[in-house]
Amino acid sequence: MTKYFILAALIFFFAKGIKSQELPTFDADFGKKTVFGQEIRIPYTDVISYFGYIKTESVPDEERGGKKYYYLYLWIPAAIPEIGIRMVSPVPKDLKPEKLDYVTDEYKENTGDKSSYFDTWVSLEKSDVYFNDSNFVENVKNANWTLLGQNDDSSELPKQPSGHKYNSLMRITSNTSNPAKSLVKGLYRIGFTTFKTGDVKGSFIAQIGAVVKIPGTVIVKNIDAMKLILDSK
Repeated sequence: MTKYFILAALIFFFAKGIKSQELPTFDADFGKKTVFGQEIRIPYTDVISYFGYIKTESVPDEERGGKKYYYLYLWIPAAIPEIGIRMVSPVPKDLKPEKLDYVTDEYKENTGDKSSYFDTWVSLEKSDVYFNDSNFVENVKNANWTLLGQNDDSSELPKQPSGHKYNSLMRITSNTSNPAKSLVKGLYRIGFTTFKTGDVKGSFIAQIGAVVKIPGTVIVKNIDAMKLILDSK
C-alpha cells in the first residue's frame, strides 16, 4: 500500500508541475526506474531557461542544405555526467520568464506575437576550444565541433498550435571512455533550425538541464558576449 501511495504522490507532483508551468517537468535519464509499469525519472537539479525570438528578416548563423541554422553558445564550467536540451516553439502563453532566466531583447519586443512558431530541430556540439587567451573569439571561428546529439520531434513535449508534437528534446550522457564525447569543462553550442525547409521565425524557449548544479554556466547567442562574461569571472 505504501508503494502505491508514493507512486500516486509522484504522479500528482508531476501533473501539478505541468499545470503550473505549462511545460512538463524536465527529467533526467540518470537514475531512471520503472515502478509498476510506470517510468519514473528524477527532475534535473539545475535548469537554465533561455527565451528567444527569431524575426522573419533575421540573418542565420549558417545555411546548410537549404536550411537556416542559428546557434546558442553554452559554457560549461565543470565536468557533468549528463545534460538535457529541449526547445519549445512558440513559448506557451502562460509561461513567463523568471528572475534568473536569459531573456533576449527580441523576445521582450515581440511578446505580442502569439502566432509565429517553427518546427524545432536541435543539436548539441562540443568544441575543441578552451577559454585561455585573448584569441578566444578567433579560435572559436576556426574551431572543430563534435556532434554529441540531435533531436527533431519529442512525444514528451506539448503539441504545437498545428496539433503536432514537433518540439524537441534530447538527453546526452557523458562518454568518459571517449574524450571527444565526454561532458567536460568547455565551450558547446546548441544548433537549431526547422525540420522542414523554410524560415525559422517566432518565439521559443530553450532549456538546459543538468543532474548536478554547476554555478557559472553561461548561455548566449554570440561568442563576443561569451568572452565578455568569461573575462569578468
